[in-house]
Amino acid sequence: MAVVLRKVWGSVLSRSGSGSNRSWPEFPDDHPPLGDLDTLPTDVFMQILQLLEPRCAARSSLVCKSWKALVSDNAVWLHLLKSGKEPWDFLLFAETQLRYGPSLHFNHPSQLSFMNVYAQLATVPGSVIIDGGSGYCKYGWSKYASPSGRCATFLEFGNLESPMHARLRYFFSTIYSRMQVKASSQPIIVSLPICHTDDTEAARASRKQLREAIYSVLFDMNAPAVCAVDQAVLALYAARRTSGIVVNIGFHVTSIVPILRGKVMHDVGIEILGQGALRLTGFLRELMQQRSINFESLYTVRTIKEKLCYIAADYDAELRKNTQGSCEVAGEGWFTLSKERFQTGEMLFQPHIGGVRTMGLHRAVALCMDHCLAAEVASDDTWFKTVVLAGGSACLPGLPERLEKELHKILSPSMSEGVKVMPPPFGADSAWYGAKIISNVSTFANAWCISKKQFRQRFRRNMAW
Repeated sequence: MAVVLRKVWGSVLSRSGSGSNRSWPEFPDDHPPLGDLDTLPTDVFMQILQLLEPRCAARSSLVCKSWKALVSDNAVWLHLLKSGKEPWDFLLFAETQLRYGPSLHFNHPSQLSFMNVYAQLATVPGSVIIDGGSGYCKYGWSKYASPSGRCATFLEFGNLESPMHARLRYFFSTIYSRMQVKASSQPIIVSLPICHTDDTEAARASRKQLREAIYSVLFDMNAPAVCAVDQAVLALYAARRTSGIVVNIGFHVTSIVPILRGKVMHDVGIEILGQGALRLTGFLRELMQQRSINFESLYTVRTIKEKLCYIAADYDAELRKNTQGSCEVAGEGWFTLSKERFQTGEMLFQPHIGGVRTMGLHRAVALCMDHCLAAEVASDDTWFKTVVLAGGSACLPGLPERLEKELHKILSPSMSEGVKVMPPPFGADSAWYGAKIISNVSTFANAWCISKKQFRQRFRRNMAW
């Protein structure tokens, strides 16, 4: 401790004339002075804590009674946490809403010991995050600011007729190889796709089979711990919510998923629309072909869609405007679109213009809300009024505002009150960021992960039944 004090005191003296603008938390002055350490400025005390390991920082309360009073004050640890690498708002959401794992027993911030949180965070291991997606997979380290790579989904690995375990093993092995990491070195978080929409016995069995297959393959590859969470739930966490409706515009279909306290409400019902990002891209291709606009591949059309297309606030009014816009595609030059820019996304609300026989997105979300209300699964009927968009095509400008506007039109006044549509919090990578939030919660290892031993015990118990 003496060495640390000398180091800190020297750094303070060296900058004493520079006038630091750094703000520190304020502490009460009513504690009795006990020795020279009581005269140390708060500035010095906070630097001491930051130089110490978390466990030693907590033990600094043994130095004197005044330090004990300061260390027991949550303001100290709140300040240190806010000065950390992770954004404070996400850390606070994780610690107050997710610290107890998938069961999500809520805790008020004032009931938390942020000293314990600060100490526990230092022991949280870095994790490998794999968001399978429906168009392509995003993977990377939990300590990184964004995914480090992308590849095809596990459904596209190997022969579709080959066993699920073989395809999953090939998929995970490929990602581990690209990340240059051994499977046994780090915990892994995997997003689970919404592959079955109803709550029939067959659908439940299929979901359980996929989850168990993922656990089994990863533990066979010697993963130390595994956390598997529904993709829509992860997108909701990225928006700092635990309840709401997630509208995931996937590669092939769009799913409207009700989620209550982190649990997908299969018994309420998931709405599925038979159009997704691929259908929108295909419709834009048809519109471009009608205007004799030449392009080399569907990838070119997708790039143009991402750069130029948007959702009109009022489709009929937009038709009367000059909406011409241009963009450049590497290797192919410049492309200019006009009405095609908003006609492409209008297919979400008027599917018939693209030759698709399904209900509009706004009507599917409204239907899901009706089912949530009728199910009476919670005393508070506002839990489903937050709608979070997810998926790459959900990033089209104007979509949140248009969907919210359409919902207010068709819902009853009592239902529409309080309805809020949120854009994808992290674009196409929202589910990956939701997993990142989980991976950095102080209780991650115990609350969210299961070990190979726990999985085997659970599997044997299920087999016994």
